[in-house]
Amino acid sequence: MSEAHIIDGKAFAAGLRARVGAEVARIKAAHGLTPTLTVILVGEDPASQVYVRNKGTQTKEAGMNSVTHRLDADTPEAELLTLIESLNADPACNGILVQLPLPNHIDESKVLATINPDKDVDGFHVINVGRLWTGQTALVPCTPYGCILMLKDYLGSLSGKRALVLGRSNIVGKPMAALLLAESCTVSIAHSRTEDLAQRCSEADILVAAVGRPEMVKGDWIKPGAVVIDVGINRVPAPEKGEGKTKLVGDVDFAEAKAVAGAITPVPGGVGPMTIACLLRNTLVAACLQNDIDAPDI
Repeated sequence: MSEAHIIDGKAFAAGLRARVGAEVARIKAAHGLTPTLTVILVGEDPASQVYVRNKGTQTKEAGMNSVTHRLDADTPEAELLTLIESLNADPACNGILVQLPLPNHIDESKVLATINPDKDVDGFHVINVGRLWTGQTALVPCTPYGCILMLKDYLGSLSGKRALVLGRSNIVGKPMAALLLAESCTVSIAHSRTEDLAQRCSEADILVAAVGRPEMVKGDWIKPGAVVIDVGINRVPAPEKGEGKTKLVGDVDFAEAKAVAGAITPVPGGVGPMTIACLLRNTLVAACLQNDIDAPDI
């Protein structure tokens, strides 16, 4: 059997960003509307600062407005909630994203619940969760939506496929399962308590690994020819690169898996680039829905 096809998330994300940019230009010309994404960063977490900077750059490159509110780490929770409520009421703001994690004194669930669901471009609000599971129009979490786009691009129809989601987080696992179900897959969710986990994985035509354990999924866990989507991003020691060096690996043992799978996403360069691209897509869709404009199907 030949080695797996490598699904190039970086190239796919670039294409999606280009399609979003084209739709933004069309909507500007037809309706005079420029979608605006507002990001709130509380504190100075280094990784969060990088993410926020990248989001701002890519938002502007797509022709949208980017606004960032940077708050001190000791900002009272009430002050953050007041800011969110003011953005909820601002018609010029189409998407609101609060960068996680938040400082310990701030209740993350309360913050997410305060965001207007129609501006919740992360798709984490319980109303958007309910809309997704009941088949209504919803803003969908970016990472699983990116996974679905790549799966449909490679496989075409997903109808009837056996899909297993390894991981049950609110951010990836559960919405991933909902999206696969909406595509008429037969869906299972597995996790750390699942019995015969390797056997369950080996039955899947589509395996989505989002468990946060480096290289946990081995080659003999994978059904020959299956499509493997590796959502994990884990930093591990890389002594072969030199003392103290590290590297990024996924939740799947890539070297083993690519000898068995039909297609697989690499880490890095697979799912990761899709997350911000889908955030831009969500911002565009949110702006259209808020202004009674038909949202593009991208």
